[in-house]
Amino acid sequence: MSKFAVILAAAGKSSRFQEHRKKKPFVELAGRPVWVRSAELFTNRDDVVQSIIAVDPDDLDWFKEKFRPNLAFMNIDIITGGAERADTVQKALSHVKPDAEFVAVHDAARPLIVGEWIDELFAAAEKHGAAIPAVPVTSTLKRVGSDHLIEETVPRDKLWMAQTPQVFRRELLMEAFAKRGDFQATDEAQLVERLGEKVAIVPGHAMNIKITTAEDFRMAESLVNALPKKTLRALHPFSDEEPRFL
Repeated sequence: MSKFAVILAAAGKSSRFQEHRKKKPFVELAGRPVWVRSAELFTNRDDVVQSIIAVDPDDLDWFKEKFRPNLAFMNIDIITGGAERADTVQKALSHVKPDAEFVAVHDAARPLIVGEWIDELFAAAEKHGAAIPAVPVTSTLKRVGSDHLIEETVPRDKLWMAQTPQVFRRELLMEAFAKRGDFQATDEAQLVERLGEKVAIVPGHAMNIKITTAEDFRMAESLVNALPKKTLRALHPFSDEEPRFL
């Protein structure tokens, strides 16, 4: 069985999110913090040897205190992130244990995942060395100028929208970041592509949304109970409720 490390990116400023005056990973979604929902399916896996969450340095002490009960039930390392996502992931990579053969990077604000989807991604990464989930673009795409007038309609064939978790051989991802310079990639696959390496696409799921705005959060509230049923007791401290569907 291959060994995986997981990096949860939670160091963003959440500048487009205004809900309960909290950053998006820290808001409660149907009774549990968003970041906990994003993390727990990894921390419960036998093939995951390490989980890391990266938070803003200004949030570190607050995070440890606020979520002390949750953290007591989770084997997860807490580090501080960087100014941009790529900086955060690069910092986290330096903390990955050497026995991890693969590294998965997941948005802490992308809480609507289930174990079967992770199984597919891990298997694809083992086969190809690099794999990400993505969904095909179905809407008509328009290129628009600064004046908000349409410049052209962009063909949507062969276009896919990337999601996370994105999973790579550890050495491959380390090389990609070592050679990035000051390039600010919007996802990890982009850095691997710059090496000339191929990244496999695993068909993703429309419900695997990233919470960026308050509207996204309200959509997640509607979708959380529509996820494929997976019986696993939630990591909700002091809870005596029945196992919940993730």
